[in-house]
Amino acid sequence: MGEEKDLLSTLLLELRRGTLTISVLSQVTKPKYGYALVKSLEEKGVAIDPNTLYPLLRRLENQGLLESKWETGGAKPRKYYQRTKYGTEIYEKLKAYWQNLSAGMDRLLREEES
Repeated sequence: MGEEKDLLSTLLLELRRGTLTISVLSQVTKPKYGYALVKSLEEKGVAIDPNTLYPLLRRLENQGLLESKWETGGAKPRKYYQRTKYGTEIYEKLKAYWQNLSAGMDRLLREEES
Protein backbone atom coordinates (compact mmCIF):
# COMPACT_ATOMS: atom_id res chain seq x y z
CA MET A 1 0.00 0.00 0.00
CA GLY A 2 2.82 2.42 0.87
CA GLU A 3 4.68 1.65 -2.36
CA GLU A 4 1.52 2.24 -4.39
CA LYS A 5 1.01 5.61 -2.69
CA ASP A 6 4.66 6.57 -3.36
CA LEU A 7 4.34 5.54 -7.01
CA LEU A 8 1.15 7.53 -7.45
CA SER A 9 2.74 10.58 -5.80
CA THR A 10 5.73 10.34 -8.13
CA LEU A 11 3.56 9.98 -11.24
CA LEU A 12 1.33 12.88 -10.22
CA LEU A 13 4.40 15.05 -9.60
CA GLU A 14 5.77 14.22 -13.06
CA LEU A 15 2.43 15.02 -14.67
CA ARG A 16 2.14 18.31 -12.79
CA ARG A 17 5.68 19.59 -13.44
CA GLY A 18 5.18 20.45 -17.10
CA THR A 19 1.75 21.91 -16.52
CA LEU A 20 3.15 24.42 -14.03
CA THR A 21 5.50 25.88 -16.62
CA ILE A 22 2.73 26.56 -19.12
CA SER A 23 0.44 27.74 -16.29
CA VAL A 24 2.96 30.34 -15.14
CA LEU A 25 3.74 31.49 -18.67
CA SER A 26 0.02 31.96 -19.31
CA GLN A 27 -0.28 34.42 -16.43
CA VAL A 28 2.62 36.81 -17.02
CA THR A 29 1.54 38.77 -20.08
CA LYS A 30 1.68 41.79 -17.76
CA PRO A 31 4.11 42.19 -14.85
CA LYS A 32 3.18 40.17 -11.76
CA TYR A 33 5.02 39.56 -8.53
CA GLY A 34 5.27 36.12 -7.00
CA TYR A 35 2.50 36.28 -4.40
CA ALA A 36 0.05 37.78 -6.92
CA LEU A 37 0.97 34.99 -9.32
CA VAL A 38 0.29 32.34 -6.66
CA LYS A 39 -3.12 33.90 -5.98
CA SER A 40 -3.96 34.27 -9.68
CA LEU A 41 -3.15 30.62 -10.35
CA GLU A 42 -5.06 29.43 -7.27
CA GLU A 43 -8.15 31.40 -8.34
CA LYS A 44 -8.03 29.50 -11.64
CA GLY A 45 -7.69 26.11 -9.93
CA VAL A 46 -3.91 25.65 -10.22
CA ALA A 47 -2.41 25.50 -6.75
CA ILE A 48 1.31 26.19 -6.56
CA ASP A 49 3.49 26.41 -3.49
CA PRO A 50 5.73 29.49 -3.33
CA ASN A 51 8.68 27.13 -2.73
CA THR A 52 7.93 25.65 -6.15
CA LEU A 53 7.08 28.92 -7.87
CA TYR A 54 10.17 30.99 -7.11
CA PRO A 55 12.73 28.47 -8.40
CA LEU A 56 10.53 28.01 -11.49
CA LEU A 57 10.45 31.78 -12.07
CA ARG A 58 14.25 31.96 -11.78
CA ARG A 59 14.66 29.04 -14.19
CA LEU A 60 12.29 30.60 -16.74
CA GLU A 61 14.16 33.89 -16.43
CA ASN A 62 17.52 32.13 -16.95
CA GLN A 63 16.05 30.47 -20.04
CA GLY A 64 15.10 33.88 -21.44
CA LEU A 65 11.35 33.25 -21.21
CA LEU A 66 10.75 35.83 -18.47
CA GLU A 67 12.30 39.11 -17.48
CA SER A 68 12.11 40.66 -14.04
CA LYS A 69 12.23 44.13 -12.60
CA TRP A 70 12.35 45.28 -8.99
CA GLU A 71 9.70 47.76 -7.92
CA THR A 72 10.85 49.64 -4.83
CA GLY A 73 8.26 52.41 -4.68
CA GLY A 74 5.74 50.56 -2.51
CA ALA A 75 5.72 49.56 1.14
CA LYS A 76 8.15 46.74 0.40
CA PRO A 77 10.25 45.94 -2.66
CA ARG A 78 8.71 43.45 -5.08
CA LYS A 79 10.18 41.64 -8.03
CA TYR A 80 7.82 41.63 -11.01
CA TYR A 81 8.01 39.02 -13.76
CA GLN A 82 6.77 39.31 -17.33
CA ARG A 83 7.07 37.17 -20.44
CA THR A 84 9.68 38.19 -22.95
CA LYS A 85 9.02 38.19 -26.69
CA TYR A 86 10.84 34.85 -26.85
CA GLY A 87 8.76 33.65 -23.88
CA THR A 88 5.58 34.49 -25.77
CA GLU A 89 6.79 32.58 -28.84
CA ILE A 90 7.59 29.52 -26.72
CA TYR A 91 4.31 29.85 -24.78
CA GLU A 92 2.27 29.91 -28.01
CA LYS A 93 4.00 26.73 -29.19
CA LEU A 94 3.52 25.05 -25.81
CA LYS A 95 -0.14 26.08 -25.80
CA ALA A 96 -0.75 24.61 -29.27
CA TYR A 97 1.03 21.41 -28.27
CA TRP A 98 -1.00 21.24 -25.04
CA GLN A 99 -4.28 21.72 -26.88
CA ASN A 100 -3.45 18.90 -29.32
CA LEU A 101 -2.22 16.63 -26.55
CA SER A 102 -5.22 17.41 -24.38
CA ALA A 103 -7.67 16.70 -27.23
CA GLY A 104 -5.92 13.40 -27.94
CA MET A 105 -5.96 12.40 -24.28
CA ASP A 106 -9.61 13.33 -24.05
CA ARG A 107 -10.38 11.02 -27.00
CA LEU A 108 -8.35 8.20 -25.43
CA LEU A 109 -10.07 8.50 -22.08
CA ARG A 110 -13.55 8.72 -23.62
CA GLU A 111 -12.75 5.66 -25.74
CA GLU A 112 -11.89 3.75 -22.59
CA GLU A 113 -15.32 4.57 -21.14
CA SER A 114 -17.15 3.15 -24.17
